[in-house]
Amino acid sequence: MKLKKLLGLASVALASTLLLAACGGSKSASNDSKLKVGIMTLDDATEPLWDKVKELAKDKGVEIELVEFTDYNQPNEALQNGEVDVNAFQHKYFLNNWNSENKGTLVEAADTLLSPIRIFSGTENGKAKYTDVKDIPNKATISVPNDASNESRALYLLQSAGLIKLDVNGDELATIKNISSNPKDLDIKEVDAAQTASTLSSVDAAIVNNSYAQAAKVDYKTTLYKEAVDKNSDQWVNVIAAQKDWKKSDKAKAIKTLISVYQTDEVGKVIQDASNNVDIPAWKGAKVSSKD
Repeated sequence: MKLKKLLGLASVALASTLLLAACGGSKSASNDSKLKVGIMTLDDATEPLWDKVKELAKDKGVEIELVEFTDYNQPNEALQNGEVDVNAFQHKYFLNNWNSENKGTLVEAADTLLSPIRIFSGTENGKAKYTDVKDIPNKATISVPNDASNESRALYLLQSAGLIKLDVNGDELATIKNISSNPKDLDIKEVDAAQTASTLSSVDAAIVNNSYAQAAKVDYKTTLYKEAVDKNSDQWVNVIAAQKDWKKSDKAKAIKTLISVYQTDEVGKVIQDASNNVDIPAWKGAKVSSKD
C-alpha cells in the first residue's frame, strides 16, 4: 500500500513536471513571435505605415508592439540594452555616428524608406523662377544647410543633379572644399538649415530639409530635382536596426518576418500615400511612384 501511494505521488509529480514544461515551452514560443519595435512618436505619416506593417505581420503569426520615444538617442540606447528587439527611425549615417560616439554595436538589418531632400526653385513675386534644374543659370546662387551632415547631403544632391562634381564618394561627408568641378560657377550659400526655406525669395534655388519645407509650407510643385535612391543617397536611407547578433537570437524569425512584410508593395504604397509622396520606399526592388 505504501509502495502504491509512493508510485501514485511520483506519477502526479511527473505529470505536473510535464505540464509545467509544456506551459514553459508554449510561453517561450509565444515570446518568440512577439517583437518590440522602437520608433519615434507616431504621426499622420507613420501611424498608417505601422498599422499596415502590424496587420501584415499578424497574418504571419508575429505580434508587433510599438515602443514610442521622444528623443532621438533613446531608441538606440533601448536597443543596445535589449529593451526593444529592433528599432526603425533613423538613417544609416545617424546609426553609424551613434555607434561611433556611444561605442555601440548596432547593425542595419534592412532598408526601409528615404525622405528625399529636394532642390526647390527660388521665387519671384511668389512664383517659381524655374521649372527644371537645367534652367538654373550660370553664377546662380543656391542656398544649402550649413551643418556638416545636411550640407554634405545637399552637395551630393547637387552632384546627382549634374550641377557640380565632388572629389569624395557617397560614404564620406562632403564640404564646399570637396567641389572639384563647378561648370556654372554656382555660388553655394551656406545658411542655417532652419533658414533655407526663407531664402527662396532671394536665391535662384535652395535645398531644404523636408521638416523645414513642410513647416514653411513650401510648394513641392516647385521642386527642380529630388534625391533618388542611389550611391549618393545611400547613407541617408532609413533602416530597421538590430543587435549585431540578431540572426542568432530567439527573435531572428520574427525579425525576418517584420522585414519581409515591411518590404512589400502594400507598405511601399502606404509610405508614399501617408506622407503625400514626401517619403519613398528604399529597399531593393521597391516600386516608387513618380508623383511629387
